[in-house]
Amino acid sequence: MNANAKQHRALLQDIAHRAMRERGLLPDFSAEVLAELGKIQSPATADESVRDLTNLLWASIDNADSRDLDQITVAEALPGNKIKLLVAIADVDALVKKGSAIDEHARHNTTSVYTAAMIFPMLPEKLSTDLTSLNVNEDRLSIVVEMVLSANGSLQASEIYRARVRNHAQLAYNSVAAWLDGGSAPEAITTVKGLAENLRLQDTATQRMRNFRRVHGALSLETIEAKPIFDGDQVRDLEVEHKNRATDIIEDCMIAANGVTARYLTSKKFPSIRRVVRTPKRWERIVELAAEHKFELPAEPDSKALDEFLVKEKAEDALRFPDLSLAVIKLLGAGEYLAELPGDTAPGHFGLAVKDYAHSTAPNRRYPDLITQRLLKAAIAGSAWPYRKDELDDLAKHCTTEEDTANKVERQVGKSAAALLLESRIGEWFDAIVTGASDKGTWARLLEIPVEGKVVRGFEGLDVGDQVRVQLTALNVERGFIDFKTTGETRQ
Repeated sequence: MNANAKQHRALLQDIAHRAMRERGLLPDFSAEVLAELGKIQSPATADESVRDLTNLLWASIDNADSRDLDQITVAEALPGNKIKLLVAIADVDALVKKGSAIDEHARHNTTSVYTAAMIFPMLPEKLSTDLTSLNVNEDRLSIVVEMVLSANGSLQASEIYRARVRNHAQLAYNSVAAWLDGGSAPEAITTVKGLAENLRLQDTATQRMRNFRRVHGALSLETIEAKPIFDGDQVRDLEVEHKNRATDIIEDCMIAANGVTARYLTSKKFPSIRRVVRTPKRWERIVELAAEHKFELPAEPDSKALDEFLVKEKAEDALRFPDLSLAVIKLLGAGEYLAELPGDTAPGHFGLAVKDYAHSTAPNRRYPDLITQRLLKAAIAGSAWPYRKDELDDLAKHCTTEEDTANKVERQVGKSAAALLLESRIGEWFDAIVTGASDKGTWARLLEIPVEGKVVRGFEGLDVGDQVRVQLTALNVERGFIDFKTTGETRQ
């Protein structure tokens, strides 16, 4: 099909639907799911075991276009320079019951799939953007993770319980970050009394936690995320999304809450599904990369030493740092889910320098988080395990596999969008960085435009992190193929 025969958006939507089906994911909700959805109403909130915390200054910070709000946060100053930090997570299980048609759809896909053309939500939008979303000025059921932090960012105490909450302001990352950096405050902050002070307290708390984790070896990584910008229905550009102080607030709150969740389940003698990033198998290549930048890493994996290298490189070349980060991330290897029984010792998360980590903060978007939520609610209530160990083993493997599948769909549609932009540039040469090198092939990402493609000629001897000149030789919008050739010479 000629890419010009259709508007870009419609073409990319067709490609996304096909990619979902070809990889075994469900792009649409079944008639059974829709029938079940029509009978769902908001849950009652009169249960005496559910605390009423609607008066606290809860707010959400997310992407400007996000409608599935999984968590809201609030902080409180305590004596002794301590800070209490609370994360409320949408109680999705209150409306999505285990074994229901809606749950089976979510279990099949395991995640929302965010493509360049459209979103394929894990849950129907009546739930994920309404009844189970922590929408502004709506009372909602939640699971609250409460943490007390010391002046140095270490965790002093924690508690998990059910609560009714109310989001008082829906905020966006970029505008909050601009304000924290000295710009004008978004209207939503100025109209809620005390919210500005509370957000600054959250910023202080999360900076303390980040510094504490870094002391213990958490990695200072930063990658480039690009999304297509449409002019009407035509792709006109790729916009790079950057991390900032507001994304740091949410990221650090979620990391802390996920750690507390894992330890809470263990303390209650409950199983859990852990998120694991093992000790990197390609550490020797990371050592080589550091040596190319005149930095010596130890022969054995050491996250603290690696972070020292990353911090030095960011200070010396902030512009190219995301490219180095990407290479390190590729060499660290992908995360995975593992089921853990009380007393077991699953590997920790190498990149975050944490031992106990369970995804729990995005139950509208990720199925492992919904599983964890059901385990948490049973543990809080003193009920029996809602899952057998063999069930959790199977689910952990399935969620790992389908997360990879969803990522492949997102990458394919993203490459199709990029191919639309590059159709007129076949034959041009670009600076690039090698992002993948294995028996399956060699891949590189352009530095000028954040587009990844396959190196089909001249790839011999290339490895992750090498900088090379590549020529765009061919592309296929429908399949999301972008092909390069190179002379094979690396650039320092």
